[in-house]
Amino acid sequence: MQHSGRDLHRFDGSYVQRLRGGDSETERHFVGYFKDLLRIKLRSRLRSRQLVEDACQETFLRVFKTLRSGEEIHYPERLGAYVNTVCDHVLLELYRSERRHPTMSDAAMPEIEDDAPVVEERLLAVERRALVRRVIDDLPDLDRRLMRALFVEERDKDEVCKEFKVDRSYLRVLLHRAKLRFRTLYLARTEPASPRG
Repeated sequence: MQHSGRDLHRFDGSYVQRLRGGDSETERHFVGYFKDLLRIKLRSRLRSRQLVEDACQETFLRVFKTLRSGEEIHYPERLGAYVNTVCDHVLLELYRSERRHPTMSDAAMPEIEDDAPVVEERLLAVERRALVRRVIDDLPDLDRRLMRALFVEERDKDEVCKEFKVDRSYLRVLLHRAKLRFRTLYLARTEPASPRG
């Protein structure tokens, strides 16, 4: 089954279902997308390349096992956070194992833990950028083209005015409208649902 690049980058219910079903193209995208992020996280905490690769593989194995067990993923758009949590569990088990061996002293543990906020922030920043691009993709055609030109491709405003056949003052009006629509969509995807009372 063929999927557009846009579909492959959208972490939603459909994406999770394709992973559950063993769709090879989606699996390749999933592993390719998260592999480098996991390696960044793991390299800052583990002492050898082999341990990094082992932890990376174990994380993927556990995620796929959970997906295929039928366990429900309540927020597919937070798939990245779920992968990160699974990786944390794998790391914790490795730490416990390493503490039983003299190759890693107890004194090394706090140093490893101290890197956590930096790595988490990198992962979150990458996820935020991906979400911004997905929201831009879902805007109406004119808004999408305008936001892409100015914020993704970072093109000169005069050049954009020429392409859209508008002057600078009307470009500001169009941009204001596009930003409002973007903000509404973005907030709808990032704000947690209100608890039922």
